[in-house]
Amino acid sequence: MNLSYWEIKTWLSKVDFTVIGSGIVGLNCALNLKQRFPKAKILVLEKGILPQGASTKNAGFACFGSLSEIIDDLKSHSKDEVLKLIKKRIEGLQLLRQTLGDEILEYKNLGGYELFLNSDHTLYETCISRVSKINKLLYPLFNADVFSFIPNDFGFKTINPQLCFNQFEGQIDTGKMMDALLEKASKSGIKILNSCEVSVIDDNDHSVNLKVNNITFSSSKVLISTNGFANQLIKEKVVPARAQVLITKPIDDLPIKGTFHLDRGYYYFRNIDNRILLGGGRHLDFKGEETFEFGETKTIQNKLEELLKTTIIPNTQFEIDHRWSGIMGIGGQKTSVVKQLSNNVYCGVRLGGMGVAIGSLVGKELADLLK
Repeated sequence: MNLSYWEIKTWLSKVDFTVIGSGIVGLNCALNLKQRFPKAKILVLEKGILPQGASTKNAGFACFGSLSEIIDDLKSHSKDEVLKLIKKRIEGLQLLRQTLGDEILEYKNLGGYELFLNSDHTLYETCISRVSKINKLLYPLFNADVFSFIPNDFGFKTINPQLCFNQFEGQIDTGKMMDALLEKASKSGIKILNSCEVSVIDDNDHSVNLKVNNITFSSSKVLISTNGFANQLIKEKVVPARAQVLITKPIDDLPIKGTFHLDRGYYYFRNIDNRILLGGGRHLDFKGEETFEFGETKTIQNKLEELLKTTIIPNTQFEIDHRWSGIMGIGGQKTSVVKQLSNNVYCGVRLGGMGVAIGSLVGKELADLLK
């Protein structure tokens, strides 16, 4: 492609900061850079027509971890590490709400619930026996008990009659969140180019040469925020993890309100627009779901539909309206990777499925690496 003088002059010359990825991390990074360096020319490159990955494809859970997840984390992390993880998620959610406002996000604090399958009695007993200790551990962060057990009043079947309730969990509209971030970035003078796939990043110590769709230009600094796709550009311990999702058509008088975790969080569902949004099932084929490819599989989609019929809305007629998938970035540890890679290249990746919770904060941390 031959670019015109005007195209080069307006978009691709004298670029101070290039952010790769226009998801929640990338846009928050760009906004923080603009705040710190108001005269800087900031360019955001996005390979999709909309933010790829998970930012516009997630379930919109404003959460920081279910009881069983926290118990599981304590097996591989110290108490201090777990507290730091949860504190970061809380601060990230607060930053997101401050940045955009609850009205725009359609933030609703309807609470979160964890369901325990009848077949997994051991997990239920473990959570019952540990809930007091976990509440005590988290008390300094919330000044209240986070988790309690309440009766199943939603009509769920094939589960234990007691649900674990988290009074601090909420939900947002992911699409409105990303639309507002894109608008905020555009209004601040940040240039966003879509359908731009970066194939080469060459740091020559003085600046960075980028090859994008067979076009080459230079930028003073480059910040990578491609999360699950990070290993396509850099060598970091980030594994892509596909999450498959479906949503029903509207259901009259839907009684389910809130966010719900099932089977150690491998399944999750919520209400939205009188519909049920349900996702997960990655544990049915861990290796197969370690992919950069979007798509759905019969094994996981059939299991999601089965859960709707047998457990979530067993006495309700429903139709599936839409199916999709997103790509998360995970690793052996749940801490995100925010660091300088070379003289002029930086990254903020591996959000571990907690993009809504920590994406705003990781974006700020990424921008703050530049002195």
